[in-house]
Amino acid sequence: MDNMRYVAEGYSFYTERDAALAESEGKKVEYLEERLDYGKPEMILRIYKKAIDEKIFRSPVGIAFLKKLQQYLLDQPGVDAAAVDAIPLYVSFEGDSQVRPARSRVKPEDGEKKRRSHALFISVMINVGLAAAVTAMFWIALNTDQPNILNYERALTDRYAAWEQELTQKEQQLRARELELLRE
Repeated sequence: MDNMRYVAEGYSFYTERDAALAESEGKKVEYLEERLDYGKPEMILRIYKKAIDEKIFRSPVGIAFLKKLQQYLLDQPGVDAAAVDAIPLYVSFEGDSQVRPARSRVKPEDGEKKRRSHALFISVMINVGLAAAVTAMFWIALNTDQPNILNYERALTDRYAAWEQELTQKEQQLRARELELLRE
């Protein structure tokens, strides 16, 4: 296999990142092996469960270590087999034998791509129409003679100013008549 060129811990990996992960997990395994007391199955069970719950091991190196711990726990007479969880694998093993990046395997259908672009065009057009409608409503609200929430102060001020002007004119007319009557 030409594309499997990254080797770590006896495994050949497709990417450098996967190999680095395996290398890192190999160091974790070494550290734990030095400190584990296989005479205390309860402690091993706690470490095993924590490693699974926190997804500490994901590469084949870590999975092999978990398998070793699992087998040890199942072989112990004082450990309930139901308490030993199965080892979760976070990869799929189904597919063609030649590994390719996901981008080359998963491609949207042409019809789906057209539907998406058509839906995007419709969405943009609706948004443009709504923005135009809102702009038109504000223009109408600001330029109408009827009082509304945007121009009520101006409309009321104009109305009272017109009334005051009318009253002033009528008052002047009354005073003018009054003067005429006094002169006669």
